[in-house]
Amino acid sequence: QMQLAESGGGLVQAGGSLTLSCAVSRRSSGYYNMAWFRQAPGKEREFVAGINWSGRKSTCADSVKARFTISRDNAKNTMLLLMSSLKPEDTAVYYCAAQPASDDIASADDRYPYWGQGTQVSVSS
Repeated sequence: QMQLAESGGGLVQAGGSLTLSCAVSRRSSGYYNMAWFRQAPGKEREFVAGINWSGRKSTCADSVKARFTISRDNAKNTMLLLMSSLKPEDTAVYYCAAQPASDDIASADDRYPYWGQGTQVSVSS
């Protein structure tokens, strides 16, 4: 059993920065890969970035590469998404998700059984 809680969303002007945080609480042991997804109004949920259980391997969607950085601190049970050079098209609800550790960092949302409630990010032009 695992619970995820996002924070850090808000309204920012284009070109600005935000840092999202995902707090993890769980009763079971084991290793988990984690990821950020986002869903804009009227669009499908999409993969943003993922990180493996150790934090040594990560991947980002092409649309955010070089602007967003994913990291995790297992000692603090948190995952971060540092977002810079934000664009209006980054406006969405951002979700953190977790899956049991595997060799690959999945980008398909159906591979993730655990989800947070989401946090709204709005970027004004």
